[in-house]
Amino acid sequence: MTIWLSLCGVALLVAYLLGSFPTGYITVKQLKGIDIREVGSGSTGATNVLRTLGKGPGALVLVIDCFKGVLAIVLVYWLFSFAPSQNLIPSTINIPLWQPWMITLAGLFAIFGHSKSIFLGFSGGKSVATSLGILLAMNWQVALATAGVFALLIAISRIVSLSSIAGAIAVPILMVVLDQPLPYILFGVTGGLYVILRHRTNIERLLAGMEPKIGQTLATKKSADS
Repeated sequence: MTIWLSLCGVALLVAYLLGSFPTGYITVKQLKGIDIREVGSGSTGATNVLRTLGKGPGALVLVIDCFKGVLAIVLVYWLFSFAPSQNLIPSTINIPLWQPWMITLAGLFAIFGHSKSIFLGFSGGKSVATSLGILLAMNWQVALATAGVFALLIAISRIVSLSSIAGAIAVPILMVVLDQPLPYILFGVTGGLYVILRHRTNIERLLAGMEPKIGQTLATKKSADS
């Protein structure tokens, strides 16, 4: 039991560290020699990188941040598939019952890591791309449907933050509609609320009619991003 609990703790720690990997910060620092937190919205996410360096670097950060989320969940799948063969999971533990809970916790740790990176003094992005990666590993139908909601709102509004918020709202609804396990539904609710809270400044700007659309520049730092 002690070994098993230790492995679970390590998995959550690694999930947080994966989320914390500062993709946007490193990319902008290497390509332009500046701190992404000091330009645009101050976020390290793909949208701020897009506005700062263009489509290529923005797409690179988006893909890597998404991949971080996938890896965090794959790690848990590996843990549950590997441990029984090594007799690390006690016979009293119901694997089908506990696996979704561990996946949910790992996902939340990765999301928190992206927005509160230990490598950046607990600053970071809005966790949208990392959340998408987590959803892809959890249930690809939910992930694609969420991406569809995001794409639809982008096409209509051209506002990234509004599209991200809509996607965050859609996740728990899709989890219920697609009959996902309770832990996944709770992930959708908790993760969605966290992403929305990370966009609170954007919400204020949306209500004031001042949120920039794609292609528009930000007048001040820490205004809008995802």
